[in-house]
Amino acid sequence: MNEKEGTIVKKPRLSIAFIFIFGALGGLLFGFDTGIISGASPLIEANFHLNTEQTGFITSSVLIGSAIGALSIGSLSDRFGRKKLLILASILFLVGSGLSAVATGFVPMVIARIILGLAVGGASALTPAYLAELADKEHRGSLGTMFQLMITLGILLAYVSNLAFLGHNLLGVRDWRWMLGSALIPAILLFIGGILLPESPRYLVEKGKTKEAREVLDRLRVGTNDDPEEEIKEIESVSHQEKGGLKELFTVARPALIVAIGLMLFQQLVGINAVIYFLPQVFMKGFHFPASGAIWISVGIGIVNFIVTVLAYLIMDKVNRKTILMFGSVVMGVSLGLLAILNFTVSISVAAIPTIILIAVYIFGFAISWGPIAWLMIGEIFPLSVRGIGTAIGSAANWIANFIVSQFFLTILALFHNNVGGPFAIFAVFAFLSLGFVYYFVPETRNKSLEQIEGELVSRYNDKQKKA
Repeated sequence: MNEKEGTIVKKPRLSIAFIFIFGALGGLLFGFDTGIISGASPLIEANFHLNTEQTGFITSSVLIGSAIGALSIGSLSDRFGRKKLLILASILFLVGSGLSAVATGFVPMVIARIILGLAVGGASALTPAYLAELADKEHRGSLGTMFQLMITLGILLAYVSNLAFLGHNLLGVRDWRWMLGSALIPAILLFIGGILLPESPRYLVEKGKTKEAREVLDRLRVGTNDDPEEEIKEIESVSHQEKGGLKELFTVARPALIVAIGLMLFQQLVGINAVIYFLPQVFMKGFHFPASGAIWISVGIGIVNFIVTVLAYLIMDKVNRKTILMFGSVVMGVSLGLLAILNFTVSISVAAIPTIILIAVYIFGFAISWGPIAWLMIGEIFPLSVRGIGTAIGSAANWIANFIVSQFFLTILALFHNNVGGPFAIFAVFAFLSLGFVYYFVPETRNKSLEQIEGELVSRYNDKQKKA
């Protein structure tokens, strides 16, 4: 309100597209830094004269940092806000990307990768909750899917960057340094976005800044069916309840915690990052493809991953979450099972092309379901007071499972004499097990406000307490 002139000065509307481009850029960097190392690591190994164990640790060190970053960011975001921590994550991306591009040996590269991991883990824990809290309930599914869409775009851009810079030592700088340094561009954009984006209205209400929260919602809900005043009342109704911190997380929110950890463990145990990290090696070792051919297969799979995630974005607000998850589990289980049978029963020359097709089908099953929905739901299912730490624990579970799968995939492949049927059969078992987990444990959250989801969680807990 302008007191002298008696007029109200309204700030411009915050568009969903704006939130997507900037708020979800953490996902792009997540995907880029995950995918870029697949092409850069052989070049780094040759340049620094590393052994296989050192090269493997450079790859996995980012996962160590990611688990630490994911666990750390939750309580900090509950204390200091989503916006400030998003800016911090962008700074860590800038520092990690810059240091990795100028690293002079094994130890400096590991330090740079751990810093990058802190940023990746922080973004993976922070962004889903942040996007869920900004979105209206009718578009929360599609907007939450933007995080996974950005991850797949980041992976695809990383593959393209690997191909573009490979063998081109521009300005006398080694090609792998250009690959890793190119991550500075989206990191700068994330930093700018962090400054321009609003704070989460739910966090603002939690901290007693209702007026600021109302201003943010007024700008966000233009053109939607949601009433900002009613939404403020809903947020206040759960915000003013007694808070229990970790006690609440392990009592009232325990079902949500089980769902978050289960979703994230299964998302990795079905083998997705084994495919992302090691697909070129699978076709080079298992099918004797030349390196260039194997990399092009990776690019093709990356394109499938991205396009199907776009499809997931389009349907996410139209189909129940549980239905999509179970559909994805069936598609992944069947395709992985057929892959295993195929590679144990026919020669590699016969199995090669069908394997490529079945991997594409598997990627379809993952990208339409478990890829986006796991990240979407960990931002939805926790009560406001523990949402930050809850999503952090879920994200950390993802990174721990990622580390286990990535660390042992090549070992398992070697145990089966480079027959991909072995590890894929294991992944198929987890895909079918995920069906039961979804059916018995995962709640339906589509078309419900975050406060409705929290209210149902609290009601179920209170009912159990009365019966006890």
